Amino acid sequence: QVQLVESGGGLVQHGGSLRLSCTASGRTFSGYGMGWFRQAPGKEREFVAAISWFGANTFYEDSVKGRFTISRDNAKNTVYLQMNSLKPEDTAVYYCTASTGAARNMHVRANNPHWGQGTQVTVAS
Repeated sequence: QVQLVESGGGLVQHGGSLRLSCTASGRTFSGYGMGWFRQAPGKEREFVAAISWFGANTFYEDSVKGRFTISRDNAKNTVYLQMNSLKPEDTAVYYCTASTGAARNMHVRANNPHWGQGTQVTVAS
């Protein structure tokens, strides 16, 4: 079992930046693909980004490509989501997720058995 704790959310102006962090404990971090999902009020939880075990491969949802960057530091058991050029439509609760499966399959929510509690990101217009 792996435990995930997100941090770094908050309120930011349109066009601003935030960096989310997710720290894992309980199992060998490098053995997990890591990802981020988000859920806006009244909407389904949707895929944002994923990164493979050692960071060689990254995957993004189309609307965040070029604005968001996922990275990981296995020595710190932490995955990051750098979010730039934020828009009001990025407002959501952001969830960290982990899977022992391939990162390319993490866009499917059901493939990810481990989840954090979420961190709120609000982008003011």
